[in-house]
Formats: sequence, C-alpha cells, structure tokens
Amino acid sequence: MANASTSLMVRLDTDSKTFVARAAELRHVSVSDYVRSVVVAQARREVQAAEQQVIALTPAEQQAFWQALQEPTALTSAQQELGALMRGE
Repeated sequence: MANASTSLMVRLDTDSKTFVARAAELRHVSVSDYVRSVVVAQARREVQAAEQQVIALTPAEQQAFWQALQEPTALTSAQQELGALMRGE
C-alpha cells in the first residue's frame, strides 16, 4: 500500500483557477497532476531550505532585497516615538 493517496481540497478564486487550468493545459497534464507536481516540488524546496536554515531568493527577489537594503526608509513620527520609548528616552 505504498502508493496510497489522500485527497486535498483547495478553494481558488475564478481567476486563479483559470491560470492553474491553463498552466496544466500547457504541460498537457490534468489540473490535479499539475498542482501535485508544482506544489509538492515547492513544498520540498521550502522544507529543505528551512532545515538548512537558508533563505532562497530568485534573482529578482535578490535584487529587490539588495535595493531595500540600499534605500532605508524614513521612520514615521510614531516609529521614532516608539524607538525613543523603547530606549527609555
């Protein structure tokens, strides 16, 4: 019984379901097979990254992260007040 399977029900909005169905069609597989292959592969990557304590970023995410570090945001007055309060000022 090593190949026993269980069901997983997922609710999607109409737009999302249309994209999933189209992606499955492009791969010439059923929607279930498409979701299974994509979701399980992504879940494995995320679990492995968590176990290795590594954050994996796509090149676009790496660029966005680097830009965020280069362009620190200005604190709001409420954030500045909270910082002063936490420092005991």
